[in-house]
Amino acid sequence: MIVQRKTYKVNQLNYTIRSAREEDAKSLSEVRLQIDGETENLDREQGEAYIDEAGFKQIIQVDSESRKNLFLVAEVNGRVIGFSRCEGSDLKRFSHKVEFGICVLKEYWGYRVGTNLLIESIQWADVNNIKKITLSVLETNDQAIKLYKKYGFEVEGILKQDKRLSDGKYYDTVMMGRWND
Repeated sequence: MIVQRKTYKVNQLNYTIRSAREEDAKSLSEVRLQIDGETENLDREQGEAYIDEAGFKQIIQVDSESRKNLFLVAEVNGRVIGFSRCEGSDLKRFSHKVEFGICVLKEYWGYRVGTNLLIESIQWADVNNIKKITLSVLETNDQAIKLYKKYGFEVEGILKQDKRLSDGKYYDTVMMGRWND
């Protein structure tokens, strides 16, 4: 689905959040690869499950046409700096919910980019009668967990020793959900 573009100014940084367009595909591929190498908060190591420009074009096309999907990008001066995605299901038993994921380049942490991508996604879900948003987050990502709780997400479960990070230790994945009555 396509949503209206919004502009934000936080700590002297101006950025825009808007729906992804096919022209963003190359940038999205590069940004995703970079972000995967900047943090262990995500599921992938850098280069794993790589999505090339053509792959992103296909995702953008599907998401733009689907009432159950939302693909947002954040950009500064025309440069993609992060993105979020809500993905729904065509299965009737799951048609009331979407799964949310987000990533932002590390140099733009602290500017509420992730927060505003989350807010835009929640607003879209609420307006489009999406009853539930689900997500997963690494147990050590305290800042994200705190943010999600602030916006109505609750811990629904823990996947014990779900991920092994570069320190060789295993960490839990926290499953969270937000219900909209």
